[in-house]
Amino acid sequence: MLLPPPAAHKLTVIPNAPAEGSKDRFLTYVRNDESVIQGFSLVELSIVLVILGLLVGGVLTGQSLIRAAELRSVTTEFQKYQAAVNTFRDKYFALPGDMTNATAFWGAAHATPATCITTVGTGTQTCNGNGDSQVTSADGGTTFGEIFRFWQHLANAGLMEGNYTGVAGAGGSVNEIPATNVPRSKLNNAGWSAIYAGTAATSGGAIAYAVDYGNRLLIAAPSTGANIVNPILKPEEAWNIDTKIDDGKPARGNVIALYWNNLCAAADDGTHANNDLVASYKLTDSSIQCALLFTKAF
Repeated sequence: MLLPPPAAHKLTVIPNAPAEGSKDRFLTYVRNDESVIQGFSLVELSIVLVILGLLVGGVLTGQSLIRAAELRSVTTEFQKYQAAVNTFRDKYFALPGDMTNATAFWGAAHATPATCITTVGTGTQTCNGNGDSQVTSADGGTTFGEIFRFWQHLANAGLMEGNYTGVAGAGGSVNEIPATNVPRSKLNNAGWSAIYAGTAATSGGAIAYAVDYGNRLLIAAPSTGANIVNPILKPEEAWNIDTKIDDGKPARGNVIALYWNNLCAAADDGTHANNDLVASYKLTDSSIQCALLFTKAF
């Protein structure tokens, strides 16, 4: 049985058209303007759905492969920076950033040391550190010039790619900005930080375990106007990296997780404190909760 034709159009049945109810066609008309209105067959619709499914699956698989490559880059970058620092120390007998005669090699950004710390030089111009084997503040105060000259000295020595200002960003004395004064990671939205932390816990212990960090490297997301410290990894991702190069424990070994407070990690006994080091990664949490510290890296 044919459906009623659209208003103001004459319906004509096509000769030799497929039988009514045929799976090869829903319905065929010829309107009075000689145009043909024809539906899709079930076979055609099935093919379209299969193609859409393949496209969606391909996109998801591609995203998974990209993320896996980014996670592998974390280990590669850490090892590259650690090797660069060791090579620097062998060549210049000092740590980058902490070097007392850097200006003799690359020129001074400013003749006055206190002013040099906040001055962006031309080309390789830089500042000296204080030579105490700790990458912190060259003047012993709250201006953390060495943590920025650290990356500039490595680049000046040709031991890493990029150009770095050697000074803090406009947000404050520890304002780290990926690709400007610290390296950008291949891990999306992440950057690297270097500083002597000693046994002090970052942010007064609110997010970091109370362990001896020494001169440490950190991979994390930027924090507006401050240092790189925000979460960038899922607990499972952090555990995976930790397991491959250390012990897989968030508060033990040389790889330490940030955000111990029941976010990235949790104490095995159910209590949560920055000195409770018997802990595990929260592998059931699939949200971004972690950053990683590489302790005593140089």
